[in-house]
Amino acid sequence: MTEPQTANEPIAAGRRSSPPFRADHVGSLLRPPELLRAREEFAAQSISAEQLRAVEDEAIRAVVELQRQAGLQSATDGEFRRATWHMDFIYALGGIEKAAGDIRVQFRNEHGTLDWTPAAIHIAEKVHLERPIFADDFQFVQRLVADGVTPKLTIPSPSMVHYRGGRAAIDPSVYPDVEQFWRDLTAAYSDQVRALAELGCTYLQFDDTSLAYLNDPKQREQLASRGEDAEHLHEAYIRHINEALADRPPGLTVTTHMCRGNFRSSWAAEGGYDFVAEALFGELGVDGFFLEYDDARSGGFEPLRYVPKGKLVVLGLVTTKRGELESKDLLKRRIDEASQFVPVEQLCLSPQCGFSSTVEGNTLTYDEQVAKLELIVDTAAEVWG
Repeated sequence: MTEPQTANEPIAAGRRSSPPFRADHVGSLLRPPELLRAREEFAAQSISAEQLRAVEDEAIRAVVELQRQAGLQSATDGEFRRATWHMDFIYALGGIEKAAGDIRVQFRNEHGTLDWTPAAIHIAEKVHLERPIFADDFQFVQRLVADGVTPKLTIPSPSMVHYRGGRAAIDPSVYPDVEQFWRDLTAAYSDQVRALAELGCTYLQFDDTSLAYLNDPKQREQLASRGEDAEHLHEAYIRHINEALADRPPGLTVTTHMCRGNFRSSWAAEGGYDFVAEALFGELGVDGFFLEYDDARSGGFEPLRYVPKGKLVVLGLVTTKRGELESKDLLKRRIDEASQFVPVEQLCLSPQCGFSSTVEGNTLTYDEQVAKLELIVDTAAEVWG
Protein backbone atom coordinates (compact mmCIF):
# COMPACT_ATOMS: atom_id res chain seq x y z
CA MET A 1 0.00 0.00 0.00
CA THR A 2 1.23 3.49 -0.85
CA GLU A 3 0.90 5.85 2.10
CA PRO A 4 -0.22 9.44 1.53
CA GLN A 5 2.37 12.16 1.77
CA THR A 6 2.74 13.97 5.07
CA ALA A 7 3.47 17.42 3.64
CA ASN A 8 0.00 18.69 4.54
CA GLU A 9 -0.57 20.32 7.89
CA PRO A 10 -2.48 18.22 10.43
CA ILE A 11 -6.14 18.10 9.52
CA ALA A 12 -7.99 20.89 11.31
CA ALA A 13 -11.53 22.20 11.25
CA GLY A 14 -10.76 25.68 9.88
CA ARG A 15 -9.43 27.07 6.61
CA ARG A 16 -6.65 24.88 5.22
CA SER A 17 -3.37 26.21 3.88
CA SER A 18 -2.65 23.15 1.72
CA PRO A 19 -4.84 21.11 -0.63
CA PRO A 20 -7.44 19.84 -0.86
CA PHE A 21 -9.13 22.96 0.45
CA ARG A 22 -12.36 23.31 2.41
CA ALA A 23 -13.86 25.00 -0.67
CA ASP A 24 -12.42 23.43 -3.80
CA HIS A 25 -13.42 22.47 -7.33
CA VAL A 26 -12.75 19.61 -9.69
CA GLY A 27 -11.01 21.34 -12.59
CA SER A 28 -12.89 22.00 -15.82
CA LEU A 29 -14.86 25.19 -16.39
CA LEU A 30 -17.19 26.41 -19.12
CA ARG A 31 -15.35 27.51 -22.27
CA PRO A 32 -16.17 31.09 -23.31
CA PRO A 33 -17.79 31.61 -26.74
CA GLU A 34 -14.68 33.23 -28.23
CA LEU A 35 -12.62 30.15 -27.35
CA LEU A 36 -15.18 27.77 -28.84
CA ARG A 37 -15.22 29.90 -31.99
CA ALA A 38 -11.42 29.87 -32.21
CA ARG A 39 -11.35 26.08 -31.88
CA GLU A 40 -13.80 25.78 -34.76
CA GLU A 41 -11.73 28.16 -36.87
CA PHE A 42 -8.57 26.20 -36.11
CA ALA A 43 -10.28 22.93 -37.08
CA ALA A 44 -11.31 24.59 -40.35
CA GLN A 45 -7.69 25.77 -40.82
CA SER A 46 -8.82 29.40 -40.75
CA ILE A 47 -6.39 30.31 -37.98
CA SER A 48 -2.98 28.99 -36.98
CA ALA A 49 -2.00 27.05 -33.87
CA GLU A 50 -0.29 30.20 -32.58
CA GLN A 51 -3.46 32.23 -33.02
CA LEU A 52 -5.52 29.59 -31.23
CA ARG A 53 -3.07 29.51 -28.36
CA ALA A 54 -3.26 33.29 -28.03
CA VAL A 55 -7.04 33.05 -27.63
CA GLU A 56 -6.58 30.23 -25.10
CA ASP A 57 -4.07 32.33 -23.16
CA GLU A 58 -6.49 35.22 -22.85
CA ALA A 59 -9.37 32.96 -21.82
CA ILE A 60 -7.20 31.25 -19.19
CA ARG A 61 -6.10 34.59 -17.74
CA ALA A 62 -9.77 35.46 -17.28
CA VAL A 63 -10.76 32.11 -15.78
CA VAL A 64 -7.90 32.14 -13.27
CA GLU A 65 -9.09 35.58 -12.18
CA LEU A 66 -12.66 34.22 -11.95
CA GLN A 67 -11.48 31.57 -9.51
CA ARG A 68 -9.61 34.14 -7.42
CA GLN A 69 -12.61 36.45 -7.25
CA ALA A 70 -14.87 33.56 -6.24
CA GLY A 71 -12.63 33.05 -3.21
CA LEU A 72 -11.15 29.68 -4.20
CA GLN A 73 -7.71 28.70 -2.93
CA SER A 74 -6.98 26.50 -5.96
CA ALA A 75 -6.91 27.41 -9.64
CA THR A 76 -6.80 25.44 -12.88
CA ASP A 77 -6.74 26.55 -16.48
CA GLY A 78 -10.31 25.26 -16.77
CA GLU A 79 -8.86 22.55 -19.06
CA PHE A 80 -9.34 25.14 -21.82
CA ARG A 81 -6.60 23.71 -24.05
CA ARG A 82 -8.20 20.24 -24.13
CA ALA A 83 -11.08 18.69 -26.02
CA THR A 84 -11.81 16.29 -23.14
CA TRP A 85 -10.68 15.81 -19.58
CA HIS A 86 -8.66 12.69 -20.39
CA MET A 87 -8.23 11.75 -24.06
CA ASP A 88 -5.82 14.60 -24.87
CA PHE A 89 -3.48 13.23 -22.20
CA ILE A 90 -3.87 9.60 -23.26
CA TYR A 91 -3.18 10.39 -26.94
CA ALA A 92 0.02 12.21 -25.84
CA LEU A 93 1.55 9.16 -24.16
CA GLY A 94 4.34 7.59 -26.17
CA GLY A 95 3.31 4.33 -27.80
CA ILE A 96 -0.40 5.23 -27.94
CA GLU A 97 -1.97 6.42 -31.16
CA LYS A 98 -5.43 7.26 -32.42
CA ALA A 99 -7.00 4.32 -34.21
CA ALA A 100 -9.61 3.94 -36.91
CA GLY A 101 -13.11 3.96 -35.51
CA ASP A 102 -14.49 5.42 -32.31
CA ILE A 103 -14.89 4.64 -28.67
CA ARG A 104 -18.64 4.72 -28.07
CA VAL A 105 -19.92 5.64 -24.61
CA GLN A 106 -23.65 6.02 -24.10
CA PHE A 107 -24.75 8.78 -21.74
CA ARG A 108 -28.25 9.47 -20.49
CA ASN A 109 -30.24 12.20 -18.83
CA GLU A 110 -33.85 12.85 -17.94
CA HIS A 111 -34.65 13.46 -21.63
CA GLY A 112 -33.08 10.36 -23.18
CA THR A 113 -29.65 9.19 -24.35
CA LEU A 114 -26.75 10.56 -26.36
CA ASP A 115 -23.43 9.09 -27.49
CA TRP A 116 -19.91 10.37 -26.95
CA THR A 117 -17.53 9.04 -29.61
CA PRO A 118 -13.86 10.06 -29.33
CA ALA A 119 -11.26 8.42 -31.55
CA ALA A 120 -10.29 4.92 -30.45
CA ILE A 121 -6.81 4.22 -29.11
CA HIS A 122 -4.24 1.68 -30.23
CA ILE A 123 -1.17 0.75 -28.21
CA ALA A 124 1.26 0.10 -31.04
CA GLU A 125 4.59 0.49 -29.20
CA LYS A 126 5.96 0.23 -25.69
CA VAL A 127 4.22 2.87 -23.56
CA HIS A 128 6.56 5.62 -22.39
CA LEU A 129 6.62 9.30 -21.55
CA GLU A 130 8.21 11.22 -24.40
CA ARG A 131 8.01 14.55 -22.55
CA PRO A 132 6.02 15.80 -19.55
CA ILE A 133 2.40 16.20 -20.68
CA PHE A 134 0.67 19.55 -20.02
CA ALA A 135 3.92 20.95 -18.59
CA ASP A 136 3.70 24.22 -20.52
CA ASP A 137 0.02 24.51 -19.67
CA PHE A 138 0.71 24.11 -15.96
CA GLN A 139 3.56 26.62 -15.99
CA PHE A 140 1.31 29.18 -17.67
CA VAL A 141 -1.19 28.91 -14.80
CA GLN A 142 1.65 28.89 -12.31
CA ARG A 143 2.69 32.35 -13.55
CA LEU A 144 -0.87 33.70 -13.30
CA VAL A 145 -1.97 32.70 -9.81
CA ALA A 146 -2.04 35.24 -7.01
CA ASP A 147 -0.42 34.74 -3.63
CA GLY A 148 -2.39 32.28 -1.55
CA VAL A 149 -3.77 30.43 -4.58
CA THR A 150 -2.40 26.99 -5.45
CA PRO A 151 -2.31 25.93 -9.11
CA LYS A 152 -3.77 22.48 -9.64
CA LEU A 153 -3.19 20.17 -12.59
CA THR A 154 -5.68 17.45 -13.46
CA ILE A 155 -4.77 14.35 -15.46
CA PRO A 156 -6.55 11.04 -16.03
CA SER A 157 -5.43 8.14 -13.86
CA PRO A 158 -3.63 5.13 -15.40
CA SER A 159 -6.89 3.18 -15.07
CA MET A 160 -8.49 5.27 -17.78
CA VAL A 161 -5.97 4.14 -20.41
CA HIS A 162 -7.09 0.56 -19.82
CA TYR A 163 -10.79 1.21 -19.17
CA ARG A 164 -11.28 3.04 -22.47
CA GLY A 165 -9.71 0.34 -24.63
CA GLY A 166 -9.02 -2.81 -22.68
CA ARG A 167 -7.01 -5.71 -24.01
CA ALA A 168 -8.40 -5.18 -27.52
CA ALA A 169 -6.55 -1.85 -27.79
CA ILE A 170 -3.17 -3.43 -27.02
CA ASP A 171 -1.15 -4.90 -29.88
CA PRO A 172 -0.38 -8.47 -28.72
CA SER A 173 2.97 -8.42 -30.51
CA VAL A 174 3.98 -5.46 -28.34
CA TYR A 175 2.50 -6.75 -25.09
CA PRO A 176 1.80 -10.49 -25.13
CA ASP A 177 1.39 -10.19 -21.35
CA VAL A 178 -0.87 -7.40 -20.09
CA GLU A 179 1.24 -7.09 -16.94
CA GLN A 180 4.10 -5.86 -19.13
CA PHE A 181 1.78 -3.12 -20.37
CA TRP A 182 0.93 -2.12 -16.81
CA ARG A 183 4.62 -1.98 -15.81
CA ASP A 184 5.39 0.41 -18.66
CA LEU A 185 2.27 2.49 -18.15
CA THR A 186 2.82 3.00 -14.43
CA ALA A 187 6.50 3.80 -15.10
CA ALA A 188 5.42 6.48 -17.60
CA TYR A 189 3.06 7.92 -15.01
CA SER A 190 5.77 7.85 -12.38
CA ASP A 191 7.99 9.85 -14.74
CA GLN A 192 5.13 12.31 -15.33
CA VAL A 193 4.51 12.80 -11.61
CA ARG A 194 8.20 13.35 -10.92
CA ALA A 195 8.56 15.83 -13.79
CA LEU A 196 5.56 17.85 -12.63
CA ALA A 197 6.93 18.04 -9.10
CA GLU A 198 10.23 19.31 -10.50
CA LEU A 199 8.28 22.12 -12.18
CA GLY A 200 6.90 23.12 -8.80
CA CYS A 201 3.52 21.39 -8.95
CA THR A 202 2.23 20.79 -5.42
CA TYR A 203 -1.37 19.82 -6.27
CA LEU A 204 -2.04 17.01 -8.74
CA GLN A 205 -5.35 15.29 -9.34
CA PHE A 206 -5.87 11.86 -10.89
CA ASP A 207 -9.34 11.85 -12.48
CA ASP A 208 -10.79 8.34 -12.52
CA THR A 209 -14.33 7.59 -13.61
CA SER A 210 -13.62 3.86 -13.69
CA LEU A 211 -13.59 3.51 -9.91
CA ALA A 212 -17.08 5.03 -9.79
CA TYR A 213 -18.38 3.24 -12.90
CA LEU A 214 -17.43 -0.14 -11.41
CA ASN A 215 -20.06 0.32 -8.72
CA ASP A 216 -22.68 -0.08 -11.46
CA PRO A 217 -23.56 -3.76 -12.13
CA LYS A 218 -24.30 -2.93 -15.78
CA GLN A 219 -20.78 -1.55 -16.22
CA ARG A 220 -19.31 -4.69 -14.67
CA GLU A 221 -21.40 -6.81 -17.03
CA GLN A 222 -19.99 -4.90 -20.02
CA LEU A 223 -16.44 -5.40 -18.80
CA ALA A 224 -16.98 -9.08 -18.14
CA SER A 225 -18.29 -9.47 -21.69
CA ARG A 226 -14.96 -8.22 -23.06
CA GLY A 227 -13.05 -10.71 -20.89
CA GLU A 228 -12.14 -8.61 -17.85
CA ASP A 229 -12.26 -9.83 -14.26
CA ALA A 230 -14.91 -7.24 -13.49
CA GLU A 231 -15.38 -8.27 -9.86
CA HIS A 232 -11.74 -7.50 -9.04
CA LEU A 233 -10.77 -4.90 -11.64
CA HIS A 234 -11.02 -2.05 -9.12
CA GLU A 235 -8.44 -3.79 -6.95
CA ALA A 236 -6.06 -4.04 -9.91
CA TYR A 237 -6.62 -0.39 -10.77
CA ILE A 238 -5.90 0.69 -7.19
CA ARG A 239 -2.70 -1.36 -7.16
CA HIS A 240 -1.48 0.19 -10.41
CA ILE A 241 -2.29 3.75 -9.32
CA ASN A 242 -0.25 3.09 -6.19
CA GLU A 243 2.63 1.88 -8.35
CA ALA A 244 2.49 5.11 -10.35
CA LEU A 245 2.63 7.14 -7.12
CA ALA A 246 5.14 5.00 -5.22
CA ASP A 247 8.08 7.35 -5.79
CA ARG A 248 6.31 10.69 -5.80
CA PRO A 249 8.39 13.48 -4.31
CA PRO A 250 7.64 14.97 -0.88
CA GLY A 251 5.46 18.06 -0.90
CA LEU A 252 3.19 16.89 -3.73
CA THR A 253 -0.45 16.44 -2.72
CA VAL A 254 -2.31 13.97 -4.92
CA THR A 255 -6.08 13.60 -4.92
CA THR A 256 -8.42 11.56 -7.06
CA HIS A 257 -11.80 12.52 -8.47
CA MET A 258 -14.53 10.02 -9.27
CA CYS A 259 -17.84 10.51 -11.01
CA ARG A 260 -20.29 8.48 -13.07
CA GLY A 261 -19.90 10.41 -16.31
CA ASN A 262 -20.25 14.07 -17.17
CA PHE A 263 -21.00 14.89 -20.80
CA ARG A 264 -23.37 17.70 -21.71
CA SER A 265 -25.17 17.33 -18.36
CA SER A 266 -25.57 13.57 -18.84
CA TRP A 267 -24.16 10.51 -17.05
CA ALA A 268 -23.12 6.97 -17.96
CA ALA A 269 -23.34 5.01 -14.71
CA GLU A 270 -25.03 4.98 -11.34
CA GLY A 271 -24.79 3.34 -7.94
CA GLY A 272 -23.27 4.08 -4.54
CA TYR A 273 -19.61 3.55 -3.67
CA ASP A 274 -20.30 0.36 -1.71
CA PHE A 275 -18.75 -2.09 -4.19
CA VAL A 276 -15.31 -0.39 -4.25
CA ALA A 277 -15.36 1.44 -0.90
CA GLU A 278 -13.28 -0.81 1.35
CA ALA A 279 -10.41 -1.19 -1.13
CA LEU A 280 -10.73 2.36 -2.46
CA PHE A 281 -10.58 4.23 0.81
CA GLY A 282 -8.39 1.76 2.66
CA GLU A 283 -5.75 1.10 0.00
CA LEU A 284 -5.55 3.90 -2.58
CA GLY A 285 -2.45 5.96 -1.75
CA VAL A 286 -3.81 9.45 -2.31
CA ASP A 287 -4.34 12.32 0.11
CA GLY A 288 -7.95 13.09 -0.71
CA PHE A 289 -11.02 11.88 -2.58
CA PHE A 290 -13.29 14.14 -4.65
CA LEU A 291 -16.58 12.23 -4.61
CA GLU A 292 -19.71 12.81 -6.66
CA TYR A 293 -22.66 13.19 -4.29
CA ASP A 294 -25.10 15.54 -6.01
CA ASP A 295 -28.10 13.21 -6.26
CA ALA A 296 -29.46 9.75 -5.52
CA ARG A 297 -27.38 8.15 -8.31
CA SER A 298 -24.35 8.33 -6.00
CA GLY A 299 -25.93 6.46 -3.10
CA GLY A 300 -25.54 7.29 0.58
CA PHE A 301 -22.66 8.34 2.77
CA GLU A 302 -22.33 4.96 4.53
CA PRO A 303 -19.28 3.87 2.46
CA LEU A 304 -17.34 6.77 4.00
CA ARG A 305 -16.97 4.70 7.13
CA TYR A 306 -13.95 3.10 5.44
CA VAL A 307 -12.07 6.41 5.11
CA PRO A 308 -9.04 6.26 7.44
CA LYS A 309 -7.71 9.05 9.60
CA GLY A 310 -5.41 11.43 7.75
CA LYS A 311 -7.29 11.47 4.45
CA LEU A 312 -9.77 14.05 3.27
CA VAL A 313 -13.08 13.63 1.48
CA VAL A 314 -14.22 16.45 -0.78
CA LEU A 315 -17.99 16.14 -0.95
CA GLY A 316 -19.31 16.94 -4.42
CA LEU A 317 -22.70 18.16 -3.23
CA VAL A 318 -23.17 20.99 -5.72
CA THR A 319 -24.20 19.76 -9.16
CA THR A 320 -22.63 21.04 -12.37
CA LYS A 321 -25.33 19.40 -14.47
CA ARG A 322 -28.04 22.00 -13.79
CA GLY A 323 -28.04 25.72 -13.24
CA GLU A 324 -30.44 25.87 -10.30
CA LEU A 325 -28.59 26.97 -7.18
CA GLU A 326 -28.58 24.64 -4.20
CA SER A 327 -29.78 25.72 -0.78
CA LYS A 328 -26.98 26.54 1.64
CA ASP A 329 -29.01 24.98 4.46
CA LEU A 330 -29.37 21.75 2.47
CA LEU A 331 -25.61 21.62 1.85
CA LYS A 332 -24.97 22.06 5.56
CA ARG A 333 -27.41 19.28 6.43
CA ARG A 334 -25.75 16.93 3.96
CA ILE A 335 -22.30 17.75 5.34
CA ASP A 336 -23.68 16.95 8.78
CA GLU A 337 -25.06 13.64 7.49
CA ALA A 338 -21.68 12.72 6.01
CA SER A 339 -19.97 13.59 9.30
CA GLN A 340 -21.79 10.68 10.92
CA PHE A 341 -19.42 8.39 8.99
CA VAL A 342 -16.22 10.46 8.72
CA PRO A 343 -15.30 13.34 11.06
CA VAL A 344 -16.23 16.80 9.80
CA GLU A 345 -12.61 17.93 10.07
CA GLN A 346 -11.81 15.42 7.30
CA LEU A 347 -14.46 16.85 4.98
CA CYS A 348 -14.38 19.57 2.30
CA LEU A 349 -16.91 20.83 -0.26
CA SER A 350 -16.87 21.08 -4.06
CA PRO A 351 -18.99 20.63 -7.19
CA GLN A 352 -19.70 17.00 -8.03
CA CYS A 353 -17.68 17.20 -11.25
CA GLY A 354 -16.23 19.71 -13.66
CA PHE A 355 -18.49 22.18 -15.43
CA SER A 356 -17.10 21.20 -18.84
CA SER A 357 -15.51 17.75 -18.88
CA THR A 358 -15.61 17.98 -22.67
CA VAL A 359 -15.34 21.07 -24.79
CA GLU A 360 -19.13 21.26 -25.23
CA GLY A 361 -19.76 21.93 -21.54
CA ASN A 362 -22.80 21.32 -19.38
CA THR A 363 -26.16 23.05 -19.81
CA LEU A 364 -25.79 25.98 -17.45
CA THR A 365 -24.66 29.56 -17.90
CA TYR A 366 -21.45 31.34 -16.96
CA ASP A 367 -23.27 33.27 -14.23
CA GLU A 368 -24.79 30.07 -12.83
CA GLN A 369 -21.31 28.53 -12.74
CA VAL A 370 -19.95 31.52 -10.83
CA ALA A 371 -22.87 31.45 -8.38
CA LYS A 372 -22.20 27.79 -7.60
CA LEU A 373 -18.49 28.40 -6.96
CA GLU A 374 -19.30 31.33 -4.69
CA LEU A 375 -21.90 29.22 -2.85
CA ILE A 376 -19.27 26.56 -2.16
CA VAL A 377 -16.85 29.16 -0.77
CA ASP A 378 -19.53 30.80 1.41
CA THR A 379 -20.86 27.50 2.73
CA ALA A 380 -17.37 26.21 3.57
CA ALA A 381 -16.60 29.41 5.46
CA GLU A 382 -19.72 28.96 7.59
CA VAL A 383 -19.09 25.25 8.24
CA TRP A 384 -15.35 25.27 8.90
CA GLY A 385 -14.62 28.89 9.71
